[in-house]
Amino acid sequence: MRPTQVSPLQKALEIVEALPPEDQETLIDVIRLRLIELRRSEIATNAEATLRAVHEGKAQFGSVDDVKRDLLNEP
Repeated sequence: MRPTQVSPLQKALEIVEALPPEDQETLIDVIRLRLIELRRSEIATNAEATLRAVHEGKAQFGSVDDVKRDLLNEP
């Protein structure tokens, strides 16, 4: 019988479970803040790309109905 491989996530959870509750809460806060910063960075990158498209004249403007028509390839 082969030994079962433990996933990296499972290993991390075991390490976290060994921490005192206060440290676990601190870790949750740190991870939450890092995820927020990651999302902010993604939003900023998307905004820069959008502004660049507008300045280069590559952006299209219109209503929701216009977008639907474009997506459905309708005239």
